[in-house]
Amino acid sequence: MNKTNILFICRYNRFRSRVAEAYFNKINKNKNIKAKSAGVFKGSPLNKIQIKEAKSSGIDISGKPTGISSQLLKWQNLIVIVADDVPPILFGDNKKYGKKLIVWKVTDSKNDNKKNVEKIIKSIMLKVNQLNKELNKK
Repeated sequence: MNKTNILFICRYNRFRSRVAEAYFNKINKNKNIKAKSAGVFKGSPLNKIQIKEAKSSGIDISGKPTGISSQLLKWQNLIVIVADDVPPILFGDNKKYGKKLIVWKVTDSKNDNKKNVEKIIKSIMLKVNQLNKELNKK
């Protein structure tokens, strides 16, 4: 089986892409599939409510936000944009290089509303579960 290197991307790598990466790495049992995350912009410190809600879902998103680098772009062969505020055209060349691009239009949590944060986490978890199933069918 070929190796799959997934790069989850959102705007700042503060919440959505971090949740996707952490949850994927938690549920993934396939050693040939690796996941990392980054932001189009390197974000400011993480939001405490988002960290707490992710933790209550069994997901650790602590740590420092990461920005996209040429090293990460070379490493990946699948980009998943986990955001509705990141234009897919930024990664339009991915297909040209034989790599894949998937877009999940997940809205960011604009406020510290606990229910909104929970809803976003659950939405990302469902999408990650589906992606994990699809990748392991191959």
